Amino acid sequence: MDKTAGGRNMEGVDLSALERWMDGEGVGNGRIADARLLSGGTQNILMRFSRGDAGYVLRRPPPVPRANSNETMRREARVLAALEDTAVPHPRLVAACSAEDVLGVAFYLMQPVDGFNPTQGLPAPHAGDAAMRHRIGLSMVEAIAALGAIDYRAVGLDGFGKPDNYLERQVGRWKSQLASYADFAEWPGPAAIPGVERVADWLEAHRPSKFRPGIIHGDFHLGNVMVRPDSGDLAAVVDWELSTIGDPLLDLGWLLATWPESDTPLATDVAVTPWDGFATPDELVAHYAEVSGQDLSALDWYVVLACYKLGIILEGTHARACAGKAPTETGDRLHAHTLDLFDRALRRIS
Repeated sequence: MDKTAGGRNMEGVDLSALERWMDGEGVGNGRIADARLLSGGTQNILMRFSRGDAGYVLRRPPPVPRANSNETMRREARVLAALEDTAVPHPRLVAACSAEDVLGVAFYLMQPVDGFNPTQGLPAPHAGDAAMRHRIGLSMVEAIAALGAIDYRAVGLDGFGKPDNYLERQVGRWKSQLASYADFAEWPGPAAIPGVERVADWLEAHRPSKFRPGIIHGDFHLGNVMVRPDSGDLAAVVDWELSTIGDPLLDLGWLLATWPESDTPLATDVAVTPWDGFATPDELVAHYAEVSGQDLSALDWYVVLACYKLGIILEGTHARACAGKAPTETGDRLHAHTLDLFDRALRRIS
């Protein structure tokens, strides 16, 4: 498949068909120019291009869509539309196509974000400014606090998720996911994850009795934010494919589960250099409490749940690698991350 704009077809995007659709939506004019891929392969495709005087980013499923890829695109577009005029930094939705007859899949257009992802390298001035690096974490906390404070019904997201019994469903859902990996030959099983049953039992025994439902991102960590080029403030929270209606404190738990616990990050921690100057986990928690006013007495439960859930998700790649369906090196690396996550969880409950 031609990946260049000169061929009028770039990684599953028929540029002529896209132009006709944009004409019908009243978005831009003229021919698409300067099209280039921002990502591709097995992941969702991002393509940046210009049309007329404006720039756009198109997001569509991978070349071989997964079973839920089109619905995921529709959900992402819906949540981005709902975030318009809120305090949550996000890519502004331009237009969405829920039908599959234009490009063969659902897709949407958003405005380009002027920013960078910290895990891809810190540019100047951030690389040389500890105060600016410190601000990044605080800005992330402010974003998830703002997200959780939104009345999801008022912004049109009623029915976007199933908040009833949300907390009660979590452990069973992910325990079943872990058990399903037994279908992969040579996977050593749950016994290869020390503490997995103890963590599950603790979560069931200490589950909070109530929560206020809100929008959650579902995968909130440094890899899914863009930082402004001139400050430590966020330019946007990206990759909304796991967003739903649930307990907003899980986003804070997820951030803490993926945040380095010391000034010397482990190999399994987020790869950002230099790390010195970044906010500590305690500072993140204190700032969230200050800006949200939320009761954080049960915060350990959410951090432990995040470790449990993310650890089981990552173990899936290890199981596939054991069966020869994923690279062994990748499987081993993610299994090590799973072990680190469960070690974090066990230290929280000891």
